[in-house]
Amino acid sequence: MTDARNWLAARQTEIASGTWERPEVIAAKRARSASEAARRDVTLGDYTARWIATRTNSRGEPLRPRTVEAYENLARAAGTRDSVDKGGPLAPLVGHKIVDITPETVRDWRAEQAGTGKLTQTARAYDLLKSVLKTAVEDDIISVNPCRVKGGSTSSTGKKVEPPTDVELAKILDSIDARYKSLVLLAAVGGLRWGEATELRAKDVTLERDKDGAIDGVRIAVERQVVYTVKGGRKTGDVKSLAGNRSVAIFGEDARVIARQVRDKIGDALLFTNAVGSGWLPQSAFWRHWHKAVVAAGRDDLPFHALRHYAGTRYAQTGATVKETMARLGHSSTKAAMRYQHAGSRDDELARRMRR
Repeated sequence: MTDARNWLAARQTEIASGTWERPEVIAAKRARSASEAARRDVTLGDYTARWIATRTNSRGEPLRPRTVEAYENLARAAGTRDSVDKGGPLAPLVGHKIVDITPETVRDWRAEQAGTGKLTQTARAYDLLKSVLKTAVEDDIISVNPCRVKGGSTSSTGKKVEPPTDVELAKILDSIDARYKSLVLLAAVGGLRWGEATELRAKDVTLERDKDGAIDGVRIAVERQVVYTVKGGRKTGDVKSLAGNRSVAIFGEDARVIARQVRDKIGDALLFTNAVGSGWLPQSAFWRHWHKAVVAAGRDDLPFHALRHYAGTRYAQTGATVKETMARLGHSSTKAAMRYQHAGSRDDELARRMRR
């Protein structure tokens, strides 16, 4: 009884002083306080996992499977795969509470990662960290983003992709297995990515003929690509971006080579298949043919992707604008397009054009 009188007296005092609150208001405040405490206790690893699962692109679409896999690998905790797994580059931070990550923490972590020599991976991990913590600011978990390293999202390995010269490409085309000559042309002349070219089907190629009925050109509808992830294997996926949906025209002898590849194929039949002809051509199966051809050309350093750099450079040299080159290669930004344009060896030619 005494406790009840004391409680009632305390409430009367609160009412008199104007500090009394209804029980449901007090309960709501306590719930918010507990929720806020839980939010402030969240670790970078847990928050990043939810961020990846709920993240959407500028069109409101979920992240692509390969992007999800790449992000998950960057934020993989040590010991995830096995007892000796050191985790991804963000592993040293994933156990930290987000509120405890300071600019100094980020600088020290990035310096340590850069010291491994894996500069591209470090830049990508930093970029992911910066994006995740930007969202944490928007969620009011932290007030400012601690990622403040100038140039933290950029990297330079010192390795530059040098596209083949015209002579080197001709040698590659002469040396490559006849089954894959058109694949090389699709990349070097059409600018298609590996995944785009190996997902092409007969229905995606339209033949164009001259007035005499001879094949004069082909138009390639680029609408899909082969997507490979460790968890999901190979499957058909969307092109890299909206700009990746495009029609690519190829003319002359190059078009006739591609037309021969389409011959006797209809509908959904793949242009390039695995050894048994029942699925996509894997890069591992193509590599030995590619390696033999680039060695013959004296360019054993040449990755297949360098052919897209060749396509971008040659297209620009014909007089194409940056926008036109972007459209042909399926780029959504001028920055990406410019990476695919190289100076080439036209200095003398350009200098002669400047003569008065």
